[in-house]
Amino acid sequence: MSGFEVIVLGVGDTFTDKHRTTAALLHCDGFYLAIDCPDTYRSVLRSAVAIAGRELSLADIDHFLITHVHGDHMNGLEGVAFFKRFAENKRVRLVTSPEVRSVIWDQRLTASMSTLWDGQQYKQLGFDDYFEHVPLSWTDAITVGPFTIRARRTVHHIPTSALFIEAGGRTLGWSSDTAFDPALIAFLEPADLIIHETNLGPAHTSYASLAALPEALRAKMRLNHYTDSFDTAASNIACLREGQVLQP
Repeated sequence: MSGFEVIVLGVGDTFTDKHRTTAALLHCDGFYLAIDCPDTYRSVLRSAVAIAGRELSLADIDHFLITHVHGDHMNGLEGVAFFKRFAENKRVRLVTSPEVRSVIWDQRLTASMSTLWDGQQYKQLGFDDYFEHVPLSWTDAITVGPFTIRARRTVHHIPTSALFIEAGGRTLGWSSDTAFDPALIAFLEPADLIIHETNLGPAHTSYASLAALPEALRAKMRLNHYTDSFDTAASNIACLREGQVLQP
């Protein structure tokens, strides 16, 4: 049995009022890697691990991979970084593409995190006070703990990383947010388990596109990032649910 596990934290999109927004936690050999960081992350984590029957807290997770800077995928990062700094005296090890690194501080986080009042004076802080950057390459595999990660850029509004991850002799393909892209399907297809988004609009993947894929491919595929109105019971591809634990 593989030691590689995927703990599903959220399955919804940015408009959901039924689910948590899409995120997952990868585990292998006692090491945790978070995929994306939705708002109220500690609450999201607590809910999912309670369903999964696990004992786990934010103190167990130091590595966060942010696929892109849309809010439903990273709005929790401010709170996580503050918690790590003030409660644990740690920095977040932040895995991102160069494009995400170039904007995540200067255009997203600096307004709320760069100035702190220490009781006597204002103190200026920067990215490196909260984060240790782990570059995610478009061309070469990187290693994060037991995970070997390859990235491919998706077809989306902003730079977004799809992932092919290996650990414990098993592999996971993670589409991230993307329009339907046959080249991306080919990138993900060798994985033992593929988690693919489905949603509305030209920058997401229609269910019909995925439902038309070969049966053998659909059998190892799971759906996330679906709308609240999506009929999961009628889907011919299994849909993820929060708190679910999968082994690729």
